[in-house]
Amino acid sequence: MKIQTTVLIGLVCVLTSCGGETTKSPAPEAVEAQATSFVGELLYAPEPATSALEKYEEAKLDWQEDSEDVERAIWYGRRTAYLGRYNEAIEIYTEAIQRWPDDARLFRHRGHRYISTRQLDLAVQDFEKAAELIEGTEDEIEPDGMPNALNIPVSSLHTNTWYHLGLAHYLKGQYEEAVNAYLQGLKASRSADNVVSTTHWLYMALRRLGRDEEAIAALELVNAEMEIIENMAYHQLCLFYKGEIGEAELTGADHSAIMNAATAYGLGTWNLANGDRERAGEIYTTMIEQGQWAAFGHIAAEADLARGLE
Repeated sequence: MKIQTTVLIGLVCVLTSCGGETTKSPAPEAVEAQATSFVGELLYAPEPATSALEKYEEAKLDWQEDSEDVERAIWYGRRTAYLGRYNEAIEIYTEAIQRWPDDARLFRHRGHRYISTRQLDLAVQDFEKAAELIEGTEDEIEPDGMPNALNIPVSSLHTNTWYHLGLAHYLKGQYEEAVNAYLQGLKASRSADNVVSTTHWLYMALRRLGRDEEAIAALELVNAEMEIIENMAYHQLCLFYKGEIGEAELTGADHSAIMNAATAYGLGTWNLANGDRERAGEIYTTMIEQGQWAAFGHIAAEADLARGLE
């Protein structure tokens, strides 16, 4: 299926320029691109915050002081990734996997960064390996690298493994496999935040499969009274899908002012599932212009555009 003319025009604006203005500042020649997007754009790491650099240096020093500690290897990789240096983080995890091949956490974190760099086949392999390693094990809370306002971690090794495996399949257009992974993720969910984030993607995958009744049934897990700590966007999206809030409440009075990639992708894909491909394409291209290229919603919009909004 081909992208409609208006969508193609929007996409061209993203990849080149519109009205004489480019959508992004050119990256310094000495800086290597972290990846190429699904629509052919080179992706560069943003300028890191001073606090992120300081924590990276601390993690690197910790690792150098004791390279026999897998925990330090994990945090070194995580802090490197938080700088947008995804390929370097992948190298750190790969080296660690050679030393600790049975630690599911290393595969879970490397898989995440394979998603960031658009290496989806490798991401699926890593998450499937992580899922194999966690089978029959007790779940564990995964500490936050960037804590929420309440400083309460909301996810775990098991939920993150299944969530990201589902996402990798979803991005590949393997919606049946994505549904299976998300159902496993719901079984492992430990918090309302897990429930709303997983339900959002499960709903989307079911809609893409044309299983609308099942998609609606999945939303029964979500209600307005849930206490959400950080996944407010996914919570609001689920309420929107249920018809409990309108688009104005989801995006603000100005519907064109998409506040984040999660909300934008949800709204765009809801339009796509309901037959409005043009509106979906407009929202997707607007997202790409905003440049949040590491966000899952942004990556999913790229994948959908690259497949011609199938």
